[in-house]
Amino acid sequence: MTAPALDRQDPPPPRPSAADIGLDARGMTIAYDRADVVHGADLRLPRGRVTALIGPNGSGKSTLLRAVARLHKARTGTVTVAAENAEPVDALALSRTDFARRVTLLAQSRTAPAGLSVRDVVGFGRHPYRHRLRGADPDGARLIEHALTVTNLADFADRGVESLSGGQLQRVWFACCLAQDTDVLLLDEPTTYLDLRYQVEILDLVRDLADTHGVTVGVVLHDLDQAAAVADQVVLLSAGRIVAAGTPADVYDPERLSDAYGIRVDVEPDSSTGIPRTRAVGRHHLRPERP
Repeated sequence: MTAPALDRQDPPPPRPSAADIGLDARGMTIAYDRADVVHGADLRLPRGRVTALIGPNGSGKSTLLRAVARLHKARTGTVTVAAENAEPVDALALSRTDFARRVTLLAQSRTAPAGLSVRDVVGFGRHPYRHRLRGADPDGARLIEHALTVTNLADFADRGVESLSGGQLQRVWFACCLAQDTDVLLLDEPTTYLDLRYQVEILDLVRDLADTHGVTVGVVLHDLDQAAAVADQVVLLSAGRIVAAGTPADVYDPERLSDAYGIRVDVEPDSSTGIPRTRAVGRHHLRPERP
């Protein structure tokens, strides 16, 4: 089903001050094969908060996140990242090493080389801190062990990654990002391949990183209810454009979501938490009750 054209857009929320922004991308236009797929997007990730990018397949969520992480070159746009006790800096002008000390991305899929242990792979996250000649990394061992512990991988640390399930391997890559110890963490569908328990644990960890450690998190999620539960703000994309941004309660308008996804989406607040919950209504949900 092709989504109807979106001809309505709420006014943008008030712009946060520079001190409140962990990462600020403006005017991002991104192309594949000379065709623009993201059009003039402004993405502001508040410092120490969780921002979820939502939208249908092909809406540009992952493309925008990859461009912000410098894995895909934007045709136009600027990206700045916060610097402690200093003015924001131009992220696109930083060296690869300096950028990797500020921002990390967990992509949708990574291939772990065979013959390495879980601890070895998590240790990849310390690469930006290892000097080329000395290889010294005084904080490395502590942060690697911390990442293994908070992702419940300590008991697997010495196992070969080739022996892990898809869900376990996803947690290894998440731990690798944690070991990188950046102020900005970008996650592209981090719950992929995970069962229900580990989906909840990963999202709880995302929440802890923001609340306890002040990490700025941007996360692409397909599950609208997960996004509403974990995020301080959500950004809805459709056809390569940001059509709404704000709290889940502000963005989760049934008409807006139905337009974006090309299917009827009902929304109602959870009776115990007040968090919006969604229900996509297919043809078979509309059948009359059987006698």
